[in-house]
Amino acid sequence: MKTAWAAAGVAVLALLTSIACRVGPAYTTPATPQPPHFTEQPPRQFEESKDWKTASPADALHRGRWWEIFNDPELNALETQVDPANETLKSAEARFRQARASIRENRASKYPTVTAGAGITRNRLSLNQPVPAPASESAYGDFVLPIDVSYEADVWGRIRSLIESSVREAQASAADVESARLSLHAELALDYFDLRSLDEDRRILDDSVKAYTRAFDLTENRFKGGVANRVEVAEAETQLEATRAQEIDLEELRAQYQHAIAVLTGQPPEGFALAEKAAAPALPVIPTGVPSQLLERRPDIAAGERRVAAANSQIGFAKAAFYPQVMLGATLGLESSSIASWFNWPSRLWAIGPSALQTIFDAGRRRAVLDENVANYDALVADYRQGVLSAFQQVEDNLASLRVLESESLRQAKAVDAARQSEALSLNRYKGGLVTYLEVVTAQSITLQNERVAVGLERRRREASVLLIKALGGGWDANSLPQPAQLMSKR
Repeated sequence: MKTAWAAAGVAVLALLTSIACRVGPAYTTPATPQPPHFTEQPPRQFEESKDWKTASPADALHRGRWWEIFNDPELNALETQVDPANETLKSAEARFRQARASIRENRASKYPTVTAGAGITRNRLSLNQPVPAPASESAYGDFVLPIDVSYEADVWGRIRSLIESSVREAQASAADVESARLSLHAELALDYFDLRSLDEDRRILDDSVKAYTRAFDLTENRFKGGVANRVEVAEAETQLEATRAQEIDLEELRAQYQHAIAVLTGQPPEGFALAEKAAAPALPVIPTGVPSQLLERRPDIAAGERRVAAANSQIGFAKAAFYPQVMLGATLGLESSSIASWFNWPSRLWAIGPSALQTIFDAGRRRAVLDENVANYDALVADYRQGVLSAFQQVEDNLASLRVLESESLRQAKAVDAARQSEALSLNRYKGGLVTYLEVVTAQSITLQNERVAVGLERRRREASVLLIKALGGGWDANSLPQPAQLMSKR
């Protein structure tokens, strides 16, 4: 009879497991707006910029090394130092490893828990208890060696929902690593190009200082010869010293960019230096693709979608709490009052059978937990959709910037040429005694201002190029996310 009851208990549990269902909503990716094209690139109606083009199937950013599109060896060398050395990236990778460990922790709930222990005690019963034992039997030894097995039958999908949620969270964490990687590499590229723009700005100022020094010497010689007056000498000197001051002012900004690059590459700012190099790399042509591809190319959007999926699984986990928790327990081992007979066959013990636990009243705690998880899901869906809209905006903003700045740069180049011609004519007129030095100073100021504006426009174009690449995901693809089987492995 005992064996029959045990077999019946196991059979009931096996039946419950075989018909196990899954409570909770099925997951579908939240719907988001997907325009057919970006505003800056309507089909057949817009001449593409020289800085970007609509991607064809063969076009792609350099996978994982998008900065190589700029063809700058020094930038490439700096970018390769970010991954192994940057502490922010190491922190993101550690959180990903933590998420993977959480999967294995939750997955362990699918299997029985086995515990073993041994106890040796000497006991004495009270002779004054309601049914006192004979004095000769009031003291005895108890030698116990039990092995306990407990197993929860996942009848309602509670454990499966928990595992599924942790897998999706780990995928989101993996996308967070790629998002952090993309941001760090983009920040380094921006700092590098800004530093090189300062070098170009400094070259212009240095050339201007040389030209203004020659002009000052000319004016001073003319003053000594009685041709020019003291006012003209003062004007020339003012122009020269003011330009020298602007050149010195660039040192502060350059030092800050240099320090930022050092930290991004995992180095202390002390002792880190980049030699000046005025020549900046040519702007690349960036393939943009279409808006629908953006959802698969942005790691931050992928992370948001995976967190929505994880929140959906948490709803199933919360709903399972409304159903009975079905357990199978088993104990087997040895027990004796004497160590001499502890390991004898008659000392064996065992117990096996299923059990179910149902919460009858909890003052609304389970309902509150479910409502909390539903609200969290709704919030994450809204965040995901807002992230998609923001991604579209970032691409559109930078496409517009590249288009406008390209046109502005062409106009500014013409302005620089005209200013240089005006400066040369004014200087010749001054040498011929036709005008005062004030006209020369004015022309020189206009030329310097226009040259620096041109450098600033080129800097903004490079920044917009980097930001466009970042907005497009830097060549990343959602297919790169680790699959559940990979995440559950120990490596």
